[in-house]
Amino acid sequence: MTANAPLQRAEMEAFWMPFTANRQFKANPRMLARASGMHYWTPEGRQILDAAAGLWCVNAGHGRKEISEAVSKQIATMEYAPPFQMGHPTAFQLANDIASWLPKDMGHVFFTNSGSESVDTALKIALAYHRARGEASRTRFIGRERGYHGVGFGGISVGGMVNNRKWFGSMLPGVDHLPHTHDLAKNAYTRGMPEHGANLADELERIVALHDASNIAAVIVEPVAGSTGVLIPPRGYLERLRSVCTRHGILLIFDEVITGFGRLGAPFGTSFFGVQPDMITMAKGLTNGAIPMGAVAASDQIFNAFMQGPEGAIELFHGYTYSAHPVACAAGIATQEIYRKEGLFARASDMAPYWADGVHSLKGLPHVIDLRNLGLIGAVELDPIAGKPGLRGYNTFVRAFEQGLLVRVTGDIIAMSPPLIIEKQHIDQVFGVLGGVLKELA
Repeated sequence: MTANAPLQRAEMEAFWMPFTANRQFKANPRMLARASGMHYWTPEGRQILDAAAGLWCVNAGHGRKEISEAVSKQIATMEYAPPFQMGHPTAFQLANDIASWLPKDMGHVFFTNSGSESVDTALKIALAYHRARGEASRTRFIGRERGYHGVGFGGISVGGMVNNRKWFGSMLPGVDHLPHTHDLAKNAYTRGMPEHGANLADELERIVALHDASNIAAVIVEPVAGSTGVLIPPRGYLERLRSVCTRHGILLIFDEVITGFGRLGAPFGTSFFGVQPDMITMAKGLTNGAIPMGAVAASDQIFNAFMQGPEGAIELFHGYTYSAHPVACAAGIATQEIYRKEGLFARASDMAPYWADGVHSLKGLPHVIDLRNLGLIGAVELDPIAGKPGLRGYNTFVRAFEQGLLVRVTGDIIAMSPPLIIEKQHIDQVFGVLGGVLKELA
């Protein structure tokens, strides 16, 4: 088995691929061999423009030598350090780097290894926080329909994507869900935030009345719901959620695994929308996808609630063998430096109007029923083929790849989130290729 030689079917059987139709893929595989800048290359040498930032994560572009050199240096210096009752300088440096992007009273960072672990960590912190304050009855969580919060049992319990939930039993008890905000009848083809739907946040009051606030620990939402197909929050919606949570002493968690680190043209969704949660989950762009890593940022109020009792007592019985892994920290530090040095968040904001024009240039093409955008995120929603949901989206994804373009498909929605280094000619190529594919498959 060599790097660029085509794999035989038998050689592919050992790898059980995630979120993949394994038999379909292995019959006609789409392989990637290397990457640089805005592009991947197949083993055969065919160039693929990356309009998905890998999987929402390669925000600074591929092949950044600053990151690979930092990783190599750290491995040579110290490849691992135990995180329990021990520390290493890079963990504290990265925590401070992350805190510098956040509101000043959200300066406490707990490291994980993925977005899924970040969500489960935030949920556990929420439960422990209320218990530490003498409100142990607050055990319920409120998620949202069509929400995606990773694949741990906590994440799928508060998440609201049916196929991620239906196979795995009863999940966590005591979870309720807000309605999603997607309204094609009123908001189709909106540029940016839609005007209709802020009132859907008021459903939280109904849920609070049903369960009583004394039993509810936290509400968790994505500021922009990404994996379900880019659902942009209506104007005023997040503000209303914040207000209801504050009124009833309920923690508000923003899952910013996708919206963190410049995706919206601001460091995080909390700064873009001007709404501050009590905790923020993050991953993906934290290390530019180079090394798996996640984190949870918590407010001073939450952190200080744990810093009681004897100083020698462990305040939170939670963590991972690879929390604050030195090599991941090195990748994260180098990534944050790139963001600052190159001004990539501001660059994304500057490029967003041209990106929006590209997204909405597809209006009127065959089977397009909605177009959505915010920052450097875009989505094309397609009319499903009767009796075959998801097939039109999948066919579009495959044909785009064959034409040299990588996009993300979720059902019949094509989602796009390019690296923040994207140029106007790349945007023209993205929508030129995608428009041609939509016409071809009509």
